Amino acid sequence: MDHKEAMSRLRLARTTYVGPITCQLLMARYGTAVKALAAIPEISARGGRKLTPFPADKAREEWDKLYASGGQFMFRGTAEYPAALEHYDDAPFILSVRGHASLLQRKGCAIIGARNASLNACKLAERLGAEIGEGGFTIISGMARGIDAAAHLGSLKTGTIAVLANGVGIPYPRENAALFSRLIEEGVVLSEMPFITQPSPKLFPIRNRIIASLAKGVLIIEAAVKSGSLITAQEAANRSIDVMAIPGSPLDPRSAGTNSLIKDGAALVQNAQDVLAVLTSQTEVRMPDITAYTIAETFLEQTPELSETEWQAIRENVRENLAHDPIAVDELCRWCHVSANIMQSVLFDLELSGYLQRHSGNRVSQTVETL
Repeated sequence: MDHKEAMSRLRLARTTYVGPITCQLLMARYGTAVKALAAIPEISARGGRKLTPFPADKAREEWDKLYASGGQFMFRGTAEYPAALEHYDDAPFILSVRGHASLLQRKGCAIIGARNASLNACKLAERLGAEIGEGGFTIISGMARGIDAAAHLGSLKTGTIAVLANGVGIPYPRENAALFSRLIEEGVVLSEMPFITQPSPKLFPIRNRIIASLAKGVLIIEAAVKSGSLITAQEAANRSIDVMAIPGSPLDPRSAGTNSLIKDGAALVQNAQDVLAVLTSQTEVRMPDITAYTIAETFLEQTPELSETEWQAIRENVRENLAHDPIAVDELCRWCHVSANIMQSVLFDLELSGYLQRHSGNRVSQTVETL
């Protein structure tokens, strides 16, 4: 693509309320990011809030910082984009990448776990990272302290990928600054966030879906019942990706989450051979049935002629039936007595106005700020 289109895609991804699924919808509907950006103000105004696209000068500033650091952008739908992510409707529209980008095309295994992990668990994570790496799998983790950092260290020689919740321009946590530098030199770091984005609690669950999507299997070593590791495990299960866990003492809270996963059906593994056996015995993974491209086909259907008053009544009805918990769009159509193509147009308007959030599997919810 030419530079103007690439910059427009960056601006599209950075525009407020425009998530990765909607980026795909806009591209499918308008063909180019240039045309999609031009359409955003009018579309969002229909939903009640006129949205201004991300400023071109700020996009250029981010572009220059990333490339000056030796990094690059990867756009969904291009040859460079990680093939594993293309299967999922909520995959990032754009990625910032620093390091050996070719690692993103290799088959991977995620190793994640507690930040306050025990010394023995960290030693195990480092050893498993090395041995699973020698078995032909790139190790994927989140560069957090504890299990993540140990897994990265163990797999630097064979290939490792760090998926960040913050921007790729800053190391987090600070104590992993040396590891961050080594990952850029010997592995690869990536994020869908702007270059110098600071970490915040809401960004970690968003990041976790990328870790799960990149991997053929997710291994958890020590995790509390309520932890980010279990969010990643749930994301993997939702995507039909194998979840594995190392069992631990029932007296240690750091093992409560992993033991619970095993009880609920995760594969119990104790060494690299167990993990490799799970990874290499997989049949074809079932991918989600709903993709952004499939949803976009509804826009090509003939929409009934409705007055603006009728459209507004439908929008209000849909808004009233949205909740914090995600609901399937098909169910929303039945509840609101609205056809699929009308519903998708209404959802489009509401999302670009900030009233709606999309989720994987063609589900939607009300945004937190409108609750």
